[in-house]
Amino acid sequence: MSARTLFIGGTWQAATDGGARDIECPATGELVGTVSEATRVDTEKAIAAARAAFDDGRWSSVPASDRGAFLLRVAQRLRERKAEFARAESLDTGKRLVESEIDMDDITACFEYFGRVAAQDAGRLVDAGSASVVSRIQYEPVGVCGMITPWNYPLLQAAWKIGPALAAGCTFVLKPAELTPHTSILMMEVLDELGLPAGVANLVTGNGPDAGAPLSEHPDVDLVSFTGGLVTGRVVAAAAAATVKKVALELGGKNPNVIFADADFDAAVDNALNGAFVHSGQVCSAGARIVVQESIAEKFTDALVARAQLIRLGGPFDERAETGPLISAAHRDKVDAYVKAGVAEGARVRCGGAFATGTSGDTDLDAGYYYLPTVLDQVRSGMSVVVDEAFGPVVTIETFTDEDDAVRIGNDTHYGLAGAVWTQDAGKAQRVANRLRHGTIWINDFHPYLPQAEWGGFGQSGVGRELGPTGLDEYREAKHVYQNVAPAVTGWFDDASQQENR
Repeated sequence: MSARTLFIGGTWQAATDGGARDIECPATGELVGTVSEATRVDTEKAIAAARAAFDDGRWSSVPASDRGAFLLRVAQRLRERKAEFARAESLDTGKRLVESEIDMDDITACFEYFGRVAAQDAGRLVDAGSASVVSRIQYEPVGVCGMITPWNYPLLQAAWKIGPALAAGCTFVLKPAELTPHTSILMMEVLDELGLPAGVANLVTGNGPDAGAPLSEHPDVDLVSFTGGLVTGRVVAAAAAATVKKVALELGGKNPNVIFADADFDAAVDNALNGAFVHSGQVCSAGARIVVQESIAEKFTDALVARAQLIRLGGPFDERAETGPLISAAHRDKVDAYVKAGVAEGARVRCGGAFATGTSGDTDLDAGYYYLPTVLDQVRSGMSVVVDEAFGPVVTIETFTDEDDAVRIGNDTHYGLAGAVWTQDAGKAQRVANRLRHGTIWINDFHPYLPQAEWGGFGQSGVGRELGPTGLDEYREAKHVYQNVAPAVTGWFDDASQQENR
């Protein structure tokens, strides 16, 4: 029997052509499960279901307070099923179980946040300058939303879209990354169990060209939200332009971690490791560019290399492991080619720069897609390893002389997602943070985010914001309603009887 992992119009279905895909754990190569491989026809069916559900108001007409209460119930159910969800996430992605457990807590917090704010902003009155006019701004759901999510944080990125969409009263079709679908399947189960009306939430599992493309092209989709790579993001934006639908894009970053000589040295080194090598660097906000002041550059690099060489690789359930594999053999090859290209341009490999092989603790590294944590120095502006996103466990070292030089280097990227500043001088920290052109700046920290604070980037890191009040606004339209409560004849044009009497 074909896999039935498409959730369309409230029912679980197989792909129309019976297509299926085996999902393997990147840590071990073992089979995790088999899912439906949706066709364009399947996605169009899901869009039609979402369109019908929106147009008849089965969710948008539910009071915002009730929609918020529903999201709070979702958060509670996720809390109850945390272990199951975390295990599924780790099997799909290969990340350590403890990381997936943290992700589940963050996902729960996201649904709680949007559950609390769903009914907080009922619009506003506008002073029209007349006692006979009531003028107000009201917020309405944008409509049918297409959601395309990545493989590195599958359910977290989905939650950042599902939470505000449901809070606003939208319907949606979710297309998760083809390599990591299982927690999205579990999420549809939760939404269905809790009584979300049929057709409000729809899921298609499959590849981008077939299952995903209609979400940006179809005229019945009002908004497409995509998280992923820059190249695909450009394709999504171009396709969406034909129907002039709303677009939200989060396209990654090449994020500078700026370290001044007066920084807390040990904390800066430790957080540089976290910034670069958590989840093997497969993080859009990874601190892949370390920009360190010249006077401490040698000492800092030596310390970082020494620590990086001690990082223990392993599978999701190896309790001694500190980071895991890359998502696939193809992606590992891509990261390796990226490092080799940097070396060809003059970069020096201080550690790593190769596949990880053999055994590590309880893990057979040869069975998965592991790559050694890699530090490259002797890099310069314009090198591919400085310009391009590796999306792997690779960090480069650049040096600066003074504050202005640090800002210049930190902004020398076509991305603009995130960055950090390390210094014990509070004034300098604020000056540099204010001048860096990135959507999130951490001072003396790296990687934390809050569901109540906006997330997104400048430049080619994307369009729009997720999380926070602005993240909710992405899924709403503002409507101006102007009511004259004392209508009267304007007298601007003569009526017919007056013209006859002239």
